[in-house]
Amino acid sequence: MMPSVPTADQIRATLARVAPGLRRSATIGRVRGDHDGNPGMAPAGELRPAAVLVPLVERPDGLSVLLTQRTAHLHDHAGQISFPGGRIEPDDPDPVAAALRETEEEIGLHRRHVEIVGRLDTYQTRTSYEVTPVVGLVRPPFDLVPDTFEVAEIFEIPLSFVLDPRNRERRSRHFQGTERHFWVLPYPDRYIWGVTAGMLVNLAEVLQGEDAP
Repeated sequence: MMPSVPTADQIRATLARVAPGLRRSATIGRVRGDHDGNPGMAPAGELRPAAVLVPLVERPDGLSVLLTQRTAHLHDHAGQISFPGGRIEPDDPDPVAAALRETEEEIGLHRRHVEIVGRLDTYQTRTSYEVTPVVGLVRPPFDLVPDTFEVAEIFEIPLSFVLDPRNRERRSRHFQGTERHFWVLPYPDRYIWGVTAGMLVNLAEVLQGEDAP
């Protein structure tokens, strides 16, 4: 049986209930990360603040999740699937501003099309980033202009795919002599894993009431 997909209004209400505020530091909700299920992979040293936008697009046939595929020549996470986002700069007043700015720079989605409705759990990476995932509802029509240096492709997947637990797999591989465990969402012709998959699992848990604080 396919899981029921919440409406935009239900998503607004859910996120307002589980995460009523946004702050620069990670003080709301749980902290997730690459270290989950991976002893010894906790970030070392000072954490660098970052933010990403989790864009939920309101399509006539249902909500979808907008994602990007990074270009193959990048130094970090080359070729991987990700949300638009990046470091929180000193001029950014909060994670929302950073996520919206980075989204405009990376894919050309203007903030006037985005309604911020909440956030997910903070995610800490083994490369010492502390990422705030900011959830936004995006209403078409809108134009996208990718930064071709960073973004190879922009695409959407149905939110129903993310919400279906049959599409979430826990996999492992050996990394620097240690077995590493991570989430994978194997969408057709896409390999969504790591940080992005972890955030999508968090999104599914929140929207399905599995992650109440």
